[in-house]
Amino acid sequence: MIMKKFLTFPMIALAMTVSACQTDSRSQVLETSKSQVQVRSYQTRAYDTTDQQKMLRTIIATLQDLGFVVDKADATLGTVSATKLDGYLLRITVTTRARGNTQTLVRANAQYNITPVEDPAPYQSFFDALSKAMFLEGHQVDA
Repeated sequence: MIMKKFLTFPMIALAMTVSACQTDSRSQVLETSKSQVQVRSYQTRAYDTTDQQKMLRTIIATLQDLGFVVDKADATLGTVSATKLDGYLLRITVTTRARGNTQTLVRANAQYNITPVEDPAPYQSFFDALSKAMFLEGHQVDA
């Protein structure tokens, strides 16, 4: 009987401690989705063209201009994967898809070594270069 009292008190204390350490999973999900929306906002741009082939060619040329080596390109899926080795490993995957009848949506997703790149600066550089290349391609200027 005395042994049962000695075990009951530590078990209750342990249960209360464990339940106090539990966090609200809903808040974690909301924090994650907010962050994902922010990340997606600077990973994505819309371009006023429906020519997927031209968009993919321009993406490949832009990546090569930025020092990437294209690993794989798939016109059917609208994806381009490339790697940059410059004392570090930077991988990028760019996907395209139609947005309505007049636009193409381009999303870039980069990884530095095995860590996703969440800094907007590299994406901004890529999309600035891609926008310039699209302008030159649209005006048929060979650079």
